[in-house]
Amino acid sequence: MKLFASAAAIIAGAFIGTATLAEDLVIGVSWSNFQEERWKTDERAIKFALDKAGAKYISADAQSSSAKQLSDVESLIAQGADALIILAQDAASIGPAVQAAADEGIGVVAYDRLIDDERVFYLTFDNVEVGRMQARAVLAAQPTGNYVMIKGSPTDPNADFLRGGQQEVLQAAIDKGDITIVGEAYTDGWVPANAQRNMEQILTAQDNKVDAVVASNDGTAGGVVAALTAQGLEGIPVSGQDGDHAALNRVALGTQTVSVWKDARELGMAAGGIALRMAEGKKMSEVDSSRIWTSPSGTKMHARFLAPVPVTQDNLNVVIDAKWINKEAVCAGASIAICD
Repeated sequence: MKLFASAAAIIAGAFIGTATLAEDLVIGVSWSNFQEERWKTDERAIKFALDKAGAKYISADAQSSSAKQLSDVESLIAQGADALIILAQDAASIGPAVQAAADEGIGVVAYDRLIDDERVFYLTFDNVEVGRMQARAVLAAQPTGNYVMIKGSPTDPNADFLRGGQQEVLQAAIDKGDITIVGEAYTDGWVPANAQRNMEQILTAQDNKVDAVVASNDGTAGGVVAALTAQGLEGIPVSGQDGDHAALNRVALGTQTVSVWKDARELGMAAGGIALRMAEGKKMSEVDSSRIWTSPSGTKMHARFLAPVPVTQDNLNVVIDAKWINKEAVCAGASIAICD
């Protein structure tokens, strides 16, 4: 697996002085729903980081169940985890898992999704900026007309971070009357089929008079594009995020305007490095590149935010050059310049 130099540098820094200690360390990862394409890439990066240090990786898949995730964390602790990386299924329900870890003196990394607890290290991309990037790209492609907002899961704080960033960009155009938000819906579990159903209902209610869709990730964008295609509306601006391979192909085909790329390899490697530091007993303040961040509820937390990259037809070469996806996969069925 080829990795960005910046990501490798993160791990190199995290491993200084840890190689001999890490051989005895166990890092447990609790996934909310491992069936999504995105998380398999993250897992490979986490494993890469831990393998480099000689640490052991153990994991569990909550299968979209917040109750199962609590029992999964208990199991990971029982298996000897020295630190935990948790991708929370439901931020409001994960508290007992954090308490169980704290009772055993086990550090927790909140992976990609906020766990609003000062005892947790929060690692993610700047999701408010992701939302801004999505809205900017759609607004540039369609500066007027009827907009639909397809949000993420109501149990995931990222959904509202994204929506806040989107609104920041769109507000001036709304105030001027250039655009009107005619439909808005959360997507339970971020499930594409739920996004498709929501989009279908909005199209019916609006008699198909929709000019652009700000969808909050590539999975929901896929559901949106399916609903639009069924009505002969494919090609209107649609946003997404994650750099899913299918989404990047849709960008090349012109059925999705932007996928904000969050290099999961960089995030996973950073999580591995942070978890190792915490497993060694380091304080969160001693983790490289950490800063104090205040959550929307006022909780002061140690955090690190990585930088996302919006990918459109104009810069598809970025993901190809980074070996995130090969040119053939991007260009399947497309006839834009980069595919010639």
